[in-house]
Amino acid sequence: MIVVVNASGTPAFKYEPWFKRLASWGFIVVGNEDPQAGTGETTSIMLDYLLNLPQDHKLNGRLDTENIGIVGFSQGGAGALAAVTMYDNGTAYKTIFTGSAAYPFLAGNMGWKYDVSKIKIPYFMAAGTGTTDDKGVADITKEYAGVAPLASLVENYEKISDDLLKVRARATGAEHEDMLARSDGYMTAWMLWQLCGDEDAASVFIGENAEILHNSNWQDVEINK
Repeated sequence: MIVVVNASGTPAFKYEPWFKRLASWGFIVVGNEDPQAGTGETTSIMLDYLLNLPQDHKLNGRLDTENIGIVGFSQGGAGALAAVTMYDNGTAYKTIFTGSAAYPFLAGNMGWKYDVSKIKIPYFMAAGTGTTDDKGVADITKEYAGVAPLASLVENYEKISDDLLKVRARATGAEHEDMLARSDGYMTAWMLWQLCGDEDAASVFIGENAEILHNSNWQDVEINK
């Protein structure tokens, strides 16, 4: 199952074709209609419901609760990180992917608190190189630097234990609004590997010949395994 945390002003119904595409790979894909999901609260409430479905619910008995991933873009990236690190039921997630997650300076100012050092599951973080994600600011802690500047990705990556699988990468030339489409293939491969054990999908990320390392459309790639 993949839980999706909404970007700003983008409730789940606006993602419907994307949900259906993910479902075509065999995932149960779940979202909600919260247009401001950055705190992770409504995602946590939604997860509680999924883990305690009524007996007569059509999904009862069909959820693989040992293999739940969480995905979020922009504000939803901050919300996904919050859902994993700030709520007790965050331990139910097996893996996380974020696309251009609002970096700590921005997230803190918006009330979307998260603590990336509390991540205890494999994490793939992605962003774009365009100025909407990275304005090239010298000190990202003192002024707005874009939604997800490289310096923040590096900092978040380093705060996560080296005992965990972690990946960071940036889509070359991608602006913030491009990241849903630009990261879609790699995000899907990540979830197929992490949740389904797909070995072909794993080859995208693992080893010296990992596909992502040799893709000219991506840069600043770091993988610790």
